[in-house]
Amino acid sequence: MIIDREIANLILDEQDRQINNIELIASENFVSNDVLHAMGTILTNKYAEGYPNKRYYGGCEVVDKIESLAIERMKLLFDAEHVNVQPHSGSQANMAVYSSVLKHNDTILSMDLSHGGHLTHGSSVNFSGKTYNFKFYGVNRGTGVIDYDEVESLALKVRPRLIVCGYSAYARKIDFKRFREICDAVGAYMMVDMAHIAGLIAGGVHENPTIYADFVTTTTHKTLRGPRGGAILCKKEYGEKVDKSIFPGIQGGPLIHVIAAKAVCFKEAMSDNFKEYTKNIIKNSQRLAEELKERDFKLVSDGTDNHLILIDLTNKDITGKECEKLLDNVGITVNKNCIPFDTQGALITSGIRIGTAAITTRGFSEHEMPLIADIIDGVIESKGNNVENFRKRVKNITKHFPLFRY
Repeated sequence: MIIDREIANLILDEQDRQINNIELIASENFVSNDVLHAMGTILTNKYAEGYPNKRYYGGCEVVDKIESLAIERMKLLFDAEHVNVQPHSGSQANMAVYSSVLKHNDTILSMDLSHGGHLTHGSSVNFSGKTYNFKFYGVNRGTGVIDYDEVESLALKVRPRLIVCGYSAYARKIDFKRFREICDAVGAYMMVDMAHIAGLIAGGVHENPTIYADFVTTTTHKTLRGPRGGAILCKKEYGEKVDKSIFPGIQGGPLIHVIAAKAVCFKEAMSDNFKEYTKNIIKNSQRLAEELKERDFKLVSDGTDNHLILIDLTNKDITGKECEKLLDNVGITVNKNCIPFDTQGALITSGIRIGTAAITTRGFSEHEMPLIADIIDGVIESKGNNVENFRKRVKNITKHFPLFRY
């Protein structure tokens, strides 16, 4: 019996939106039924402050086993020495790492937000920028990729205590070994925020940073295709500091139902099917990038090595904000995004960011990429006309790739 019909109907509305739209937001994905079911269990009833076998509540015998299983699976998946699966988000994972080894106003070197970094990598409106002294590197204006020699030169100048790599809008592979060398040259901790590429790393299509980094943070959704949450992987010597930084440092009770779902997604990520899925993400992303280039779209870095594509719209006479709305009207979901050296503000932007993780989960193949590129191009060229025609074209694609229904 449904008590709250208003919420139930809104959930069904969102279900219809997900079923009928082409989801191209690079940070989104569709979880399996098993992950979904784990999140919706009676585990949500249980308080479990502390860590397995060191709780501040009774009745934790079962949830201790669940959290321990999640930890061991993630260790195995990423070859990590120490794992904490309690962060409620990637942002809190980043906060915990900073506070575990740094003091207020310590210098951190990270990528500028407008070049592909994240809010928690030092934005002035975020806790990170308010608490620590951030200095920023970016991408080369000509190539759109990281110049590691420039990063090293800047690091030698500002002498950071910690260097962050791993980004939210960077389409190329990251040279973790080179970052380790830069960190060693200045005596800095190395932190990798692999939130966007965690699934690609688990699937073997991107190098694993755990052999180089002191700390690795991640979300468990995005390409990893798990529940919305975070995790921290680190060298064993920092494990106790990280754990104390999460609890009691910045969080109280862990979300055991979400940790159970994390455990499920880690097991799924060990499968051959998952490895094939990550290979297909790259195939779809690179095919879509080529199709867009053929339609005169400018791509930052001129392509992609991973799941995302950053499109520079400056030659299309449209802003990122306008483009996001036009595409949403026809059932293609993207997000406006700053491009390097953007002249527009963050609420307008000169670009859009798209990704292929969610559509690959749904079963889209390289065959659908030209169709998607055609619709994106047509919508922008028509400036919002022929909406119904484009909506039909979107639905003609999505109807062949069913999603789970409640």
